[in-house]
Amino acid sequence: MIYRKDANFPYPVLTNTSNSYVTSQFILDVALHENIQHYRFEFEYEIDSPFINGLLKNGQAQLILVIQSKDNKFYKLGINQKSIEIAKSRISVSKRTSIQLNIQSNEDINFKDNNDLSGFYNKFKYDIVVPKHSILGFSNVVMFEGSSTKPFELFEKKVDPNLKSDIKFELGNETIVIHYKDPEFQFNDIPKSSTLNNPYVYTGLHMAIHQFIVNNGDEDGCVDLEEIDPPNNPLELKLYHLMKNKMVEDISMESIDEVVYKISDRIIEKYTSTVKGLISHGN
Repeated sequence: MIYRKDANFPYPVLTNTSNSYVTSQFILDVALHENIQHYRFEFEYEIDSPFINGLLKNGQAQLILVIQSKDNKFYKLGINQKSIEIAKSRISVSKRTSIQLNIQSNEDINFKDNNDLSGFYNKFKYDIVVPKHSILGFSNVVMFEGSSTKPFELFEKKVDPNLKSDIKFELGNETIVIHYKDPEFQFNDIPKSSTLNNPYVYTGLHMAIHQFIVNNGDEDGCVDLEEIDPPNNPLELKLYHLMKNKMVEDISMESIDEVVYKISDRIIEKYTSTVKGLISHGN
């Protein structure tokens, strides 16, 4: 379960506000990334207790990641594990989602060698034995703040009745601009207008990623996102962070279609034939 404040335990528990330990620090930091199928939780934590760290290292205790949204989900972590991928079909994530790291005993734990406790326990720590499957500590609670990786934030719409074509795409300094000759082509008054605009979004992203590869790729036309520095161009920087957040590790001219699909959850189909028509029509 998620512990939002110190609960009453009949033995010492390590928390960030506990008086049981001389130095009570169990800090958790979590970053959330996602693609179409999975969430990936990446975390860093700090446990300021040699005794507890020793239990974890020796397998006498276990780290448990707790994710609470509509219900509680529990995931056992390895001692050096810093991330976990969870299928979106198995978990619901919203702004109400809470994340915490718990420490659970894998066997009965005798506290006689726990020299991290406050002086209050000096006289009787030899008698403290914590049963198997008990909570030995819990971190701060991290609240999920929501995703900022919406593909439409990259786009800007403009109407220009002087266009020679009905639709024109432009890669601006910070956004992908879609110029419409007629406002009706935006489908704003039609139900599911975002679905009807998917081909435009797909084409704009395709063009932007193509330019990203040209400007940042090696001689073979490939970009390793784990190796390159973040681009200086504002639009390319947005694309860089969007692709990283969607767990894209590398891109090439051959994989542009796949990358567009990964970074844009709103595009269900690739609209290959429609997109080709839009590209030739827009140019």
